[in-house]
Amino acid sequence: MEIRIIKSPAHGTLDILLRRKGSGASTPIESVDAVGLVQGRMIEMVCAADVAEKAVGVTVEDIRGNCPQNMVLLAIFGDTASVEAALEEIKRKEKEGTPEW
Repeated sequence: MEIRIIKSPAHGTLDILLRRKGSGASTPIESVDAVGLVQGRMIEMVCAADVAEKAVGVTVEDIRGNCPQNMVLLAIFGDTASVEAALEEIKRKEKEGTPEW
């Protein structure tokens, strides 16, 4: 699993992500101070999305892409502190290998 954070994302960067949001139910993205990016296998990404949303008030969206290895990319939108907290909780759960992970 790869994890990155973009603090104060540029307008163009947000446009790229918003254009590539997956279809289905989604929450409108409004004020964004940071974007967490998490890439991995589908099973890991579903669990990571659940962990992030339960940990803090962030919005998680899947980002469409063309990956021959069938990797999934999540974008975690929110204020910087919340995105950092969500990413730290994802890392912690992955490291612990907790049963719900």
